[in-house]
Amino acid sequence: MTEIVWHGRGGQGAFTAARLLGIAASLYSGKFALSFPTFGPERRGAPVLGFTKIDDCRIADRSEPFAANVRLFLDKTLLDSQIAWKLHPGGLILVNSSVPVQKSINGSQVISIDATGLALKILGIPVVNTAMLGALAGIHDEINVVAIEKAIKLEMKSSIVEKNLLLLHEAYNLSRKENR
Repeated sequence: MTEIVWHGRGGQGAFTAARLLGIAASLYSGKFALSFPTFGPERRGAPVLGFTKIDDCRIADRSEPFAANVRLFLDKTLLDSQIAWKLHPGGLILVNSSVPVQKSINGSQVISIDATGLALKILGIPVVNTAMLGALAGIHDEINVVAIEKAIKLEMKSSIVEKNLLLLHEAYNLSRKENR
């Protein structure tokens, strides 16, 4: 099973990204998937978590993963080295940052992408979830960018689909170029 944890702040789209990835996996990649958030009554800007579990068979465990395969940080201020021990061996950390962050934390690979810069350039607002999805698809072989594209077309308002697809592919291409 692939377990992915999305660390963000309210309004950045962490749960939307988790949900889009689950839809992409279950409807368009022939996998089973669960997506769910955890947050309380916090306000916009407060830390939130989103989760996506993907597997080839039905997923019985509906709890928050203790250790994940991938942790994505939509806001680099949420990155904490204590989080890294909550990764499976060979885990991956993807960070939204305009400056490179350390290459590894506790043996887990750390990759940064300027998702905010891309989102501002393409969307005009700092909503980075689609860029982070694209970057994830570019560096993780089990994540299919075409399936994510279809999920975006299915779930997003038609008025924002085109720009979000452009952002998805821009981040996908950038992450493939820089991390292959």
